[in-house]
Amino acid sequence: MIIGVNAISFLRLLLLCMIGAISAAFGYRSIIQQHLTFRGHHQRALAFSAVANSMTPPHSGETILAMSEVEDIGTANEEKSSADMKTIARMVSTTQSSFEQCGQRLRDGKLVSFPTETVYGLGCHALDQSAVQKVFDAKERPLSDPLIVHVTKSEDALELWDASTSMSRSEISNQAQQQEIEKKALNVLTEAFFPGPLTLVARAHPSIPQILMANTGFVACRSPSHPIARALISAAKVPIAAPSANKFGHVSPTLAEHVMDDLGQEDVWIIDPTLDAAEGTKEQGGHSPVCQVGVESTVAKVEMSNDQTKGSITILRHGAISSSSIREALAKNGLSDYFEVSDSVRFTSEKVSNVAPGQTIKHYSPNVPCFMVDASRQCQQNELSQEEKAILAQSVIIDYGKRLSGYQQHVLAYRDLSVEGDASMAASSVFETLRWSERIQGANRVFVPDIILANNEDALDLAVKDKLTRAASAVIVNTFA
Repeated sequence: MIIGVNAISFLRLLLLCMIGAISAAFGYRSIIQQHLTFRGHHQRALAFSAVANSMTPPHSGETILAMSEVEDIGTANEEKSSADMKTIARMVSTTQSSFEQCGQRLRDGKLVSFPTETVYGLGCHALDQSAVQKVFDAKERPLSDPLIVHVTKSEDALELWDASTSMSRSEISNQAQQQEIEKKALNVLTEAFFPGPLTLVARAHPSIPQILMANTGFVACRSPSHPIARALISAAKVPIAAPSANKFGHVSPTLAEHVMDDLGQEDVWIIDPTLDAAEGTKEQGGHSPVCQVGVESTVAKVEMSNDQTKGSITILRHGAISSSSIREALAKNGLSDYFEVSDSVRFTSEKVSNVAPGQTIKHYSPNVPCFMVDASRQCQQNELSQEEKAILAQSVIIDYGKRLSGYQQHVLAYRDLSVEGDASMAASSVFETLRWSERIQGANRVFVPDIILANNEDALDLAVKDKLTRAASAVIVNTFA
């Protein structure tokens, strides 16, 4: 009997061990996954999944060891993630030493943000494809939105365009004539407006990286007039590709602080002219305008028609340089008969590849929903419903020329870009004011006027209208409710 009982006990023990082994072999995946779900660490889940799907099911001791190893992996990833959240960007002054170091950074494929007369740019070596990719990554910018190349000399710009390429005698004479006319137009426009807030887009030289151009074959180039921008390009000794130094779709920056707010967690040096190099502190008056124009450059595309000696110059983005100014420059140099100058400002989705930046319908947008107020609700205050009053009480108004002044008493905060309707004043402050609206505590909406312009309005009026339109994603409302 004693032997029989011991045998039964042994069999029971053996059966339990077999059940345990089967559970370990087939059931440990779900146990581990439950543990991970509770802990909520995605990185650990991925690592545990790799252990759980190994070819040979581990014994219990091995499983514990694997879990311990994955805990270390998870902790390392958490520490890395935490480090990523820290400020990495660095403010630098405008000393000669700073320019030399920034120039070396650019040649090494790293990023430098710098002020121009328009807005702050995020610069990289334009001909270094990996450096250009870093700009897209830092901004979270789609590759469908091309970059503008910045140079100091007109000759440097001409080298980027295909029209400057020498043609062989065997090539068709009509094509050669087209190229000569296009080259002359580019020469005329660069001489008239470089340096300054005009970007010219033309068919690119074959050596230009496609990533710069959204694979369109057209490259944009300009020569900034801001002394800091020019000093940096000279120190870099390479052309600099630079979009605005902000997260894609957000309000463009006009101060170093704006860049730090958006790109503080990126590996970028930010040139701040208000930084005292000796003390490392801000000088008094550090918030005075750095980017005098305040809105991005005018963008004009130069293109010849197929099989013809005539071409077109198309305004793709409004800025400080008007289409009439471009017509005058062409007329002075006998090119009026060869080019038709027109406006073709587009509102596209992020998925559309454009030959020029600033074409997407949502752009320059504050982090608060923004809407344009229809002309029918401007100037004279209409009777407000209780619902409209409640919404305005949690809203900000950014006005221009007192169009929405009748609602000032009902809103959380109100600011007019220019009470007198001065386009230059409005342009220089529009981006700073859009960023100001984000800082108003309790604000749920931003309202701006839908600006109705006559055909002969100032170029900067068109630019201000464009920025406010894109900030609101072109959404017009005739009620505040």
